[in-house]
Formats: sequence, structure tokens, C-alpha cells
Amino acid sequence: MGVKQIMSEYKEAVIEDIISTMKKNSWRADTKMIMRAYEYAKTKHGDQLRRSGEPYIIHPVQVAYTLATLSMDENTICAALLHDVLEDTDTSKEDLEHEFNKEIAEMVDGVTKLGKLSYTSVEEQQVENYRKMFLAMGKDIRVILIKLADRLHNMRTLKYLTRDRQIANAKETMNLYAPLANRLGVYSLKWELEDLSFKYLHPEEYREIVEGINKKREERLKFIDMIMDQIKVELKKQKIVAEVNGRAKHLYSIYRKMKRDNLTLDQVYDLFALRIIVNSVKDCYAALGVVHDLYNPMPGRFKDYIAMPKPNMYQSLHTTLIGPKGTPFEVQIRTWDMHRIAEYGIAAHWAYKEKSFSSGKKANVKVEEDKLSWIRETLEWQKDMQDPEEFMQTLKKELFEDEVYVFTPKGAIKVLPKGSTPIDFAYQIHAEIGHHMVGAKINSKMMPIITPLKNGDIVEIITSDQSKGPSRDWLKFVKSSGARNKINSWFKKNLREENISKGKELIEKELKKIGMKHDDLFRPEFIGAALERYKFATLEDMYASVGFGSISSGKIVARTLEEYRKVHHEENLEKTLEELSKEKVHKEKPSNNGVVVKGIDNCLVKLSKCCNPVPGDEIVGYITKGRGVSVHRADCVNMKSLISEENRIIDVYWYTGNKTTYDVDIEVYANDRAGLLADIINEMNTTKCKLIAVSSRATKEKIAITEMTIEVENIEELNKVLKSLRRIDSVYEVKRKK
Repeated sequence: MGVKQIMSEYKEAVIEDIISTMKKNSWRADTKMIMRAYEYAKTKHGDQLRRSGEPYIIHPVQVAYTLATLSMDENTICAALLHDVLEDTDTSKEDLEHEFNKEIAEMVDGVTKLGKLSYTSVEEQQVENYRKMFLAMGKDIRVILIKLADRLHNMRTLKYLTRDRQIANAKETMNLYAPLANRLGVYSLKWELEDLSFKYLHPEEYREIVEGINKKREERLKFIDMIMDQIKVELKKQKIVAEVNGRAKHLYSIYRKMKRDNLTLDQVYDLFALRIIVNSVKDCYAALGVVHDLYNPMPGRFKDYIAMPKPNMYQSLHTTLIGPKGTPFEVQIRTWDMHRIAEYGIAAHWAYKEKSFSSGKKANVKVEEDKLSWIRETLEWQKDMQDPEEFMQTLKKELFEDEVYVFTPKGAIKVLPKGSTPIDFAYQIHAEIGHHMVGAKINSKMMPIITPLKNGDIVEIITSDQSKGPSRDWLKFVKSSGARNKINSWFKKNLREENISKGKELIEKELKKIGMKHDDLFRPEFIGAALERYKFATLEDMYASVGFGSISSGKIVARTLEEYRKVHHEENLEKTLEELSKEKVHKEKPSNNGVVVKGIDNCLVKLSKCCNPVPGDEIVGYITKGRGVSVHRADCVNMKSLISEENRIIDVYWYTGNKTTYDVDIEVYANDRAGLLADIINEMNTTKCKLIAVSSRATKEKIAITEMTIEVENIEELNKVLKSLRRIDSVYEVKRKK
């Protein structure tokens, strides 16, 4: 078997490909139901089209085919074919349950619920989507596998989106979906998701690597074929039955190595890896001996993932050898069972379950519960995190953290995030062990409990019934989310009364800032929305969470104020106007800035510099301390944080009596090219709009960002300018700076 392509074009599958793949994987597969799901989806999507202009049904077919190649069961394949019908058609969950079965309906519903909801900020929206994803994983991991396959096809067809959407999708894929595929052990998806993201995030570097590899491809193929032939001969001599093949290193892994080690492509020699697949674990180590006899191993480059598997179930022997002419190359050695798990990851669970059922034999490999313990832990700690930033930081750490392998005194392996301490180790064994911990031995020697653990360390935890529990300082040193969550839970449970009292105090302080009374705002009809939004069962739970620091008092008050305003909007506005009219403020003629404060004749009015509103924009007034009223666009980012201060918001409108000019900041995004800035300035001259300032820069992704300040009379003139700039060659987005 020869060396695989770097990143081949994906196969445009049809329903017949899915059927034949399912038959190949299992003679028991219900292909009639799969065909029925296809016809149902095709009918429901009707004449719907994708951005590419292709019939929409192509998308679910590609998603289903990807899952078929992972040997997923027929219910998953049907759910993949139907995964968009609840969202994009008039189909209900009950319809699916009636037409197919409850399991398929639940999976489709699970994928649909991963869709976006409406939240007050982009951060909240993103966090809630991730929360939903992990909840879906807890119910049925297949929902996430469908989502990963869905994202893969969307990435394969990313060329049909605008450049800004390409970058946004590629970033999200690199930050969440690829690490998630890695955590689930589905490497066949992980590598392609990474390479596709790399292609759009770093197009120039991607092109250089592809061209560089292709340039010396023949030379490297000859080298790897020679090595393969030598290994095959020696394995045969030792009567080891094995398949030996070569594969190209994935583009993103090459790029990452170049960046990490500050190398050029010519300096990266191990662009190809050899894989030896044998029938037993015994043969793995025998094959390792064969290759080490043939070639000198590089010191420190051997990893035994058979003795110490990765948390995602991956097992293999990795060794880097010095080949002819001093050229290094990597060899991976594994059994066929290990290979299937390496390709399928968690998906192997269904493949093996199917195979064992059809053959009447016990499967050789099973998914152990502890392999997915990180999912359960994630579900636990996500419940207690209301702060979006804290959740995202913890999630990223959970997905990206390297592992360290340590042992109990009895020889059991524990896998922890890199940098973990005996505290993390204790809490992984059991929460009570952690709570009663007073010391630790590392390799039979007493060591501080904050000592970072290394691979191979033997750790013994010393406990005492006299221990008063964990220290808050431990939170500064722990690396695992499981330990952090258990420590936090202890403090929440044991210091609940103290946290409730502190929470009440913090909320009272927040209420004083906005001049509100607790009894007026924290009534059931107002506070209920905050309890529901942040998933608190009782008011005391909310106070305790605020006191503990899981959520800020400002967020609780702001959410409650939203409900309060719906009832008391007019009442509060009249109060505000009355108070403002009593103030002695400087008189400003509306003609000077074009804004009038409703109901007030004598008022200092200033246009906010953060959003530069112009006539035609929807605007909001904010009463400042001693500087009159500042006017913001209704969609101004800063206004979103000020809106909670109900008694400072006032109605304003544009005065149309005189002509006035306004400064507006705009941004132009384009693919970088020669003469771009000159074309932009020429276009501005054509519009006869005054250009006050301009600056331009290019990113490493070859995106040119031009920032300009222009002078306009109203929103209509501004829109004409924006429309004119969008016509320039290479420009893909023009927008006002917020």
C-alpha cells in the first residue's frame, strides 16, 4: 500500500454510496429504513438550495456518508439524513417518531437544539451553544458525532461564504470542533477539520507547505518505499504478520512543528510516517524490536500508548528512527483493534457493538466508562459556572491540555492535565480523599502538595480525619476541572450561609448604585427571569452563587431590571424628565449638533465619540454626571452596558431644521493587493465625500483592513458611500466602526 495523499478532495457521495458502505460494514443494517429517511428528507427539503446553489439534500447525504465510513449504526445514519428537517421544514419531532422511531427523533431533536438562541451578547450566545453541546453529549454522544460530520461538510464547502464568515467558521472549528474530535478520538475527522481550518486561517502558509511538499514528493516517496520494503522483509523473517503502509503528515501538524521549533519546510524531514499494523499486542513489541534493530532510535522520542493509553482510548507505539543519510522518520505500531479505535474513536463503540451482535461473539474492544469520565466532569462543572469567560477558559483548558500519566501505589494509571499536583491526583481518586488530604508522597518521598507531577511518578496521598477540609489557596494550583469543581462544591456546601449573606450584601451595593430598593426590584414577577436565565432553583441559591463569586451581582440586577422596565418604563421616564428639567444646564441650540432631548429645552447635548451617530440612526440619550446628555446609537456596544441604569436613559431625536456634518468612522476589509489603497481613495473622491483621515494595514492572512474617518450629513449619504466602496475589486466587506 502506497503513501496516502496530503489532503485529497472529498468524495461527493450519493445515497447509493451510503447503502453500499452500510452493507459492507454490517449485513444486518436496515438499508430500507435508510433509503426511506433519504426520500423523506429529500421531499421535505424540496427545492431548498445551499449557498453553492446545489440542492440542499446534498448536505445531509454527505454528513450521513461521513458517519457511514465511521461504521455508525443505521439509526445514526437516518438521523444524519434528517438532521435539518426540524429546523428548516414544517416537520415536527412527533412526525419523525411516527415515521421512524423515538431514538432517531431524539437524535435529530438533539442536533436541532444545538442551533443558536438569542442572548444579550456574543459571548453568552457562544457559551450557551457549547453548554448545550456538552449536555447533548451526556444524553447521546451520537448527536455530537452528527454535529462533527455536519461541521466537516460545511468546512469542505466554505469557499461559498464571504471571507469574514470563512475566518469566523475556521476559528470556531480550530478552537472547538477539532479539539472535540481529538478528545473523542475520531482522528479521521480531527485531522481534516484542522487542515481545512488552517487553509482559511493561514492561506499563504498553507499554499507554501503544499507547494513545498509537492516539489520534493517523488524524492520522499522513493525514500519511504525503500524503508517500507526493508521493514517488510525483516518482519517476514521474524514471522510477524503485518501490514506496513506510509502516510503523509497532516499539513497543520507540519505547520505547528515549523512554528514550534522555528524551522523551514526543508528542515522538517519527517513529513511522512510509517504505520505497522499487527494482530496482537505481543506482535507490537516484537515489531518494535525489529525496527530498532534495523535503524537507530532517536533518544527521548519513544512513547508507549499501549501501556498508558490516552484518555480518548488511543493506543499505539510511537518511535522516531534515523534512516539512511541521517534522515529521521516516525513509525507507529498498533493492532487492528487499536487501529480501528484510532480512526473511529468513540464511534468504535457502535462498530464493535454491531460486529459482536452480528457474529454472536464478544467484541474484542469495548468503550470503558472511565474513558468518557471527562464528559461527565464537564457536565458537572458547567452547571456551576454562570460566568461566560470562566466557562470558556475552563473548556479550552479541558480540550487542549496535554496529559501527564502517574501511578497509584498499587500501579493503577491516572491521567491528569499537564502541570497537575497531588491535589488533582487526590480528587481524581475520590472527593473525600481530596477533602481530607494533609500531605503527599511522590516516589516514596514526602513532597509539598503543590508539586507539579511528572510522567511515571508514583503518588501516595496522606489523609486525616482531623482535616478541616480544602484550602481556598488550592484553587490557585489545581489544573483539572474535576478537582476545581469538587473544591468549589465543598465551599458552596459548607459555607452556604456565609455565601448567602455575602451575596445579599453585594446585591444591595449594586442596587444603591442605581438608586433602587431591594423590595421594589426583587419581586417574584421580576426576579423570576434571572433565576430561570441562570438556572437557579431558589433565591437563596442565587444569593449563595453571588456570594461565592460564580456570578456577578451586576448581571443579576441587570437581568431583573429588564423585567422591571417592561412594567415601569413610562413611570421612570417621567421621573427622569422631571429630575432633568430641574437641573441647571447649559443651553445648546439643536442646530449645532442636530439632536433634541424630548421634553427638555435647556440641555447640553454631546454626540458620543464611541459610535459617532448620524441623522437616520436610531439614537438613545444617557444622562451623564455634570456633562449633560451623551447621545449614542441604539446598537452602540457601550450603550448595552449603560442600559441597565434605568433612571439615566432618556428619549432623544434628530432635529431636521439645519444642515450639519458628522464625522463617521468606517472599516474596509479586502483581500490585499497592489494599488488597493489608491483605488479606495479614488472612489472616495468620486463620491465627493470629505475624507478626514485614513490608515491601512495588512494581516498575516493577507487581509487588508483600511480605517477611515469621513464627513457626512446623514445616514443616506453614508449608505451611498458604503455601497460605492463595496464595488471596489477585492473588497468583501465595508461597515461602520462600532
